[in-house]
Amino acid sequence: MISRWFKSNPKQTGILYFDGVCSLCNKFINFLMVADKGNSLQYSPLQGKTAEKNLDSVYLDKLDTIVYQEAGKFYSESDAVIRAVSGMGGIWKFVLLIKLIPKFIRNPIYRFVAKNRFQWFGKKDACRIPTPEERGKILI
Repeated sequence: MISRWFKSNPKQTGILYFDGVCSLCNKFINFLMVADKGNSLQYSPLQGKTAEKNLDSVYLDKLDTIVYQEAGKFYSESDAVIRAVSGMGGIWKFVLLIKLIPKFIRNPIYRFVAKNRFQWFGKKDACRIPTPEERGKILI
């Protein structure tokens, strides 16, 4: 039973929306694309047409959080990261243990990093352009 839990790797679990000009966000997306062996995630910059079509303006106005869309539900801040990473299945499901830390602790840490991300990691002049290999994963 436990081995089945680790082997499960769902297809197309959700869309992760990220700040397309944030260097930290882009590094996180690059990491996920390599780690996501089952191609369960898709990605969209918050500045793109997919985000504009699917997200509430509260996310599009500030661009200060990652948003994860799964089965018609939306998650932000630390919940978005936890759900997206654990959604890759396998060993990544252990990320769910982070939910044992209460939101009132997790989210202020998330917001602190988000507030300082440009100063610490830099900012790009434009959103990333998907490579031919990424075209099915990155939605514009």
